[in-house]
Amino acid sequence: MQIKLSVVVITYNEEKNIGQCLESVKAVADDIVVVDSYSTDRTGEICRAQGARFIEHTFHSHIEQKNWAITQAKYPHILSLDADEALSEELKSSILLVKSDWEMDGYYFNRLTNYCGKWIKHTTWYPSRKLRLWDARKGQWGGLNPHDKFIMDPEARKKHLHGDLLHYSYYTVEEHLQQLDRFSTIHARSYYKMGIRTNLIKRNIHTVWRFLNDYIFRLGIIDGRSGFIISKLGAREVWLKYLKLRDLWLSESEKESG
Repeated sequence: MQIKLSVVVITYNEEKNIGQCLESVKAVADDIVVVDSYSTDRTGEICRAQGARFIEHTFHSHIEQKNWAITQAKYPHILSLDADEALSEELKSSILLVKSDWEMDGYYFNRLTNYCGKWIKHTTWYPSRKLRLWDARKGQWGGLNPHDKFIMDPEARKKHLHGDLLHYSYYTVEEHLQQLDRFSTIHARSYYKMGIRTNLIKRNIHTVWRFLNDYIFRLGIIDGRSGFIISKLGAREVWLKYLKLRDLWLSESEKESG
């Protein structure tokens, strides 16, 4: 029997991407719900025009928002996308086949990222396997903000699907720099809450390893200038994350001594 599928997306000021995202899922969706954290652009207008249910909800964290968004879906079988993602034609076909014969608890597929107009085929960006199609009764969102992931029950059965999830990440390097600054702050706060500490040696080792892993071992060099920029900025995000974590602990020490 064919299952009914809810597509769930969270948004904030995504007028540039959301139309493409929603258009790509129409062939597979029986229900489309967008949970928005009070956008100030045309996101809501575009979503409603595309036939999506548009619900506003205060954002506290990526994990909390995505778990709450699941509760707004009509059906337990969920396809979860970010606003800057879209289904390739091959992935649409794979999902339609799964809808007719749902045999696993979750399905994952590769994500192919477009960076400033270029598709990135190497670094840790590809193949970046994402578990985005699942029975919501078999798990929940978890991980570490802002890099959340859906964590399925230990006994859950999973399968890889053919076709790429297309990710339109950054249109300019400046956008990438702004995002990594925000994400490094969120990540540092998450580490701080977990009691994780850092030092100069750890910062250096993790930063250098991130660059070498992306550019050399994961063959980012083949992606040319874009591969170098991605590798360099990935390392920069790691450095900033640990630097901000250090500052949080220093601030705490100053409060205690004061």
